[in-house]
Amino acid sequence: QVQLVESGGGLVQAGGSLRLSCAASGRSSSRQVMAWFRQAPGKEREFVAAVNWSGDRTKYADSVKGRFTISRDNAKNALYLQMNSLNPDDTAIYYCTARAGYALEIWPSQYDYWGQGTQVTVSS
Repeated sequence: QVQLVESGGGLVQAGGSLRLSCAASGRSSSRQVMAWFRQAPGKEREFVAAVNWSGDRTKYADSVKGRFTISRDNAKNALYLQMNSLNPDDTAIYYCTARAGYALEIWPSQYDYWGQGTQVTVSS
């Protein structure tokens, strides 16, 4: 019902910036909340940021607060993650996800649809 495709990952030096994008298709009612998660090698998938449909509510993991900004453009069916002041601990595969509910959940099990992920590597 919902397809999500991430782009924008790559290799960047510490202190640099990247902007991730997620192209969404399918029922908009199934994408009330959209979020970014990430998974580093050998670690569990963790919450990064979430945003509601209108974009006026956001939630961030403490580790990225003040450095990352999540936004969405519903007219373009797009989700974004602006990442600044990157450090090697941000190295991971970043996943775009969506859920039909209205709460800005932080647990992967609460999300219904997932993209394939995009690799972000930050060198020191």
